[in-house]
Amino acid sequence: MEPEREFRVLQPIWDIIRDGREDFLGSPLFPVFISVTFYFVAVLPFMIIDLYGKEWHRVQKYKIQPNKEVTWPMVRQTIWVTFWNHVMYILPSSVAQWIWQPPIPLDPIAPPLWEYVWQISASFVIFDTYYGSIHAVFHKVRFLYRWLHAIHHEYHSPFSWVTQYLHPWELIIVGFGTTFIPWLFNAHCFTTYSFMLLNIIIAVESHIGFDFPWAAHHWFPFGIYGGAPKHDMHHYKPLTNFQPYFNTWDKLFGTYCPPMSAGGHKSAELLAFESKKRSERQKNFKNVFTVCGWLNLYVWKKLAPVRAA
Repeated sequence: MEPEREFRVLQPIWDIIRDGREDFLGSPLFPVFISVTFYFVAVLPFMIIDLYGKEWHRVQKYKIQPNKEVTWPMVRQTIWVTFWNHVMYILPSSVAQWIWQPPIPLDPIAPPLWEYVWQISASFVIFDTYYGSIHAVFHKVRFLYRWLHAIHHEYHSPFSWVTQYLHPWELIIVGFGTTFIPWLFNAHCFTTYSFMLLNIIIAVESHIGFDFPWAAHHWFPFGIYGGAPKHDMHHYKPLTNFQPYFNTWDKLFGTYCPPMSAGGHKSAELLAFESKKRSERQKNFKNVFTVCGWLNLYVWKKLAPVRAA
């Protein structure tokens, strides 16, 4: 007689997902398949809004940069690069993984709810720090920006397909973090797959260019989560807001810029930030001008005896 299993809240959901699909879910190809498929499904509604909802005023009033229009050539370019990266880089690596890696063992018992929640939360915090640090380096080191990250900033007002409009190496860096960070906790398959899909949802939402009232950044406490407005501002002012999701490290290291909200509205905090940056630029210019003036005077004094002779 089978021993009675401890009741777990997630067990019915895991049973529905797993039963009869063990070989499919355990295949090394499954994480790639579900990630790519889910990404294309996630961006589709926002692509429809961008291309066919230009007159939907109830939706367009939430656009962060309302003067920036998304056109079909822009969407076509991002789709093409995304497909190219997946076919030329992701697919071959997935096939290699399928050949050399054994199937993933599936635990028939679902993870405890508390373990599921804290491991996903911790994975997001680690991923945010991991990619935020790399992202800052991309912007600070000029040749890395030029060769690896500049493609992502071709659009100063992002839209959904820009999410994975990346250099293939950056896409691999993002995929590595998404795949391997849950392994730090020896996470359950259900936890790992859930983190991967939630990460896609949040990444796409960060790039849609809309400040919807139901978005997560409106209900996170203490302004710790940035959402679409924060990342939209990063594309507008690329030397700010390096963290992909949260605001903690950006605020700590002085790279946080208050975002615009729906309709391009600038808060008092953002206006104060821009005023401060203007003053700093004017001060720096004045300092450079002063140094150049002193150097010019010094050179003229040195040349004066030569001219008199």
